Amino acid sequence: MNTDPTTSPQPAIREMAFKFVLLIGILSFFADFTYEGSRSILGPFLAHLQASAFIVGAVTGFGELLGYGLRLVSGRLADRFQKFWPIAIAGYIIQMSSVPLLALAGNWPMAAVLIILERVGKATRNPPRDVMLSHAGKQIGVGWVFGLHEALDQFGALFGPLAVAWILALRGDYHLAFTALAIPAVINLSLLMLARRAYPHPEDMESNPPNVQTRGLPRVFWLYLAGAALVAAGFADFPLIAYHFAQASVVAPDIVPVFYAVAMGVSGTGSLVFGRLYDRFGFGVLIVLTFLAALFAPLVFLGGFWAALIGMAIWGLGMGVHESIIPAAVAPMVSPERRASAYGLFTAGYGIFWFLGSAIIGFLYGISMPALIAFSVVLQLAAIPLFFIVARQTRSTKRVL
Repeated sequence: MNTDPTTSPQPAIREMAFKFVLLIGILSFFADFTYEGSRSILGPFLAHLQASAFIVGAVTGFGELLGYGLRLVSGRLADRFQKFWPIAIAGYIIQMSSVPLLALAGNWPMAAVLIILERVGKATRNPPRDVMLSHAGKQIGVGWVFGLHEALDQFGALFGPLAVAWILALRGDYHLAFTALAIPAVINLSLLMLARRAYPHPEDMESNPPNVQTRGLPRVFWLYLAGAALVAAGFADFPLIAYHFAQASVVAPDIVPVFYAVAMGVSGTGSLVFGRLYDRFGFGVLIVLTFLAALFAPLVFLGGFWAALIGMAIWGLGMGVHESIIPAAVAPMVSPERRASAYGLFTAGYGIFWFLGSAIIGFLYGISMPALIAFSVVLQLAAIPLFFIVARQTRSTKRVL
């Protein structure tokens, strides 16, 4: 392995890193096929089970709270015991089991438990998985790694909702749709075991860790977290958007998953470009995309069919940023031995504000649509000054190094 920081990585290691990211991306394709397929109909499904708008917002928001907050625990465990694969595998098993079980839910409290459990599974597996991906980023670019992974991930999120929409169009049966999602879930778990066997030690791909302090987390990390938390608080969750589509009769029920698929297609395609641009231009890319993504709310919540479709495409662009560039930017800020904890802490704070924002947005939905839109747009735009500070400090650090 090449340990000289003045030379580029050996081609064999770069090839191994790329194949690892590709394999993780493919298994994530089937993971997103499964759980994003289910999430594309959670809003209408909960409404079908007599849940109110506030319940939809609270359940999905609390799910995100646990889905992000518990990453603090799994991240610390991964750092402490260096057991990245076992923790990731446990999370995938919990998540992939919860989705098909929604077929058995006969009331909204039972569905809520399974929705939240699915988020717990994601919380468990994400920090160790992201750390393993960050090791590959040392060889082929951290933005490209997370962008490529997110693209494959989101294409799963494209085809999953389309498959669900097809089932609903043919049969109109939510329970059958959840049952069918057991197929990609099994494929995901099979590929997961293959990846574990083929790449037992992904940390070997990072021969030269970043030159950062290991005592505590740097100030730039906390500023970045504050900005990301504002973005999360202002970003409406899709189940509430889908609920709005159904309640306002903007989109037919069997077309709602198609709108979600459009958003995921935009997210996946954009991630391939965003990752490369981030590696080349840094935080400037994140600032521009944050501004654009903030425009989704008025289109989605006030527009008709076509305006809502454009709004969902912009919403998908924002999701691509959240899942690719935002986590990619964390890796260079912290050393490898603290990286899982940093990812866990970062996403825990992100999730707490996502929960608070989702609950407030759900509450505002029943009171004032203009207030809801103002809340969403203002909070996202408020993150931009913080991102400018992070960009400046990041450039200063690079010049020093």
